[in-house]
Amino acid sequence: MTVEPTWHLAIALVLLLALAVTASVVARLGVHRTMVLAAVRAILQLGIVSFIIVAAVTHLGYAIAFAVLMFAIGVRTTAQRTGVGRAWPWSALAMACGVVPVLLIVFGSGTAPLNGMALVPLAGIVIGNMMTAHTLVGRREFAALRDGVATYEAALAIGLPRPEAIRLTTETSLPEALYPNLDATRTVGLVTLPGAFIGVLLGGGSPLQAGAAQVLVLIGIMAGQAVVVGVAHRLMMAGRLMPADLRARLRP
Repeated sequence: MTVEPTWHLAIALVLLLALAVTASVVARLGVHRTMVLAAVRAILQLGIVSFIIVAAVTHLGYAIAFAVLMFAIGVRTTAQRTGVGRAWPWSALAMACGVVPVLLIVFGSGTAPLNGMALVPLAGIVIGNMMTAHTLVGRREFAALRDGVATYEAALAIGLPRPEAIRLTTETSLPEALYPNLDATRTVGLVTLPGAFIGVLLGGGSPLQAGAAQVLVLIGIMAGQAVVVGVAHRLMMAGRLMPADLRARLRP
């Protein structure tokens, strides 16, 4: 099964976008314009990227450069979503702590060949999911800190140091950033058939090969996201990974 860029695809995309916009308008979600812009961007970006990937998958150097570009865009996106502003290097550090070990294990163990054909899709999947984990933990923890200023100040008043006061305010909501992938991992094959599984099947692989690829991806994401969330939280406790408004309010 393959999807060709024909008029059939154009009709399907228009109808799907119309369904999304209609649902937004009827339910008063207020995101129908954002949906249209996102769809247009996706079409243009994937069209351009498709040509770039042709070169990347045939040369390891190009593949590495493309992975670095994906990482940079991921850092920029999550920094904007979490509002950390100039603290973005710490976002990059947290994400890198999840991305690098996972890719080193996958390629260092010989599970996947170190070439452009394997590096581009695996790096894209891993980086995208590390970005998601960082965004979720940032938005959730920063909201908890804004709502829990009184708890933070009370912890300081009883003599706790600043990192412990921040930990006390945020630790209960910390695992929430991991739940989406944990649920996907627990229900894989029963509720969902994720992208890596379908991709291998569409590429001509056997169901067993597809299952092996999906398990590798899911557990790799689970490991990487745990590291990202843990490192990001430590950086928050140290006062380094934090939006400007919280940095000003949560003084030692």
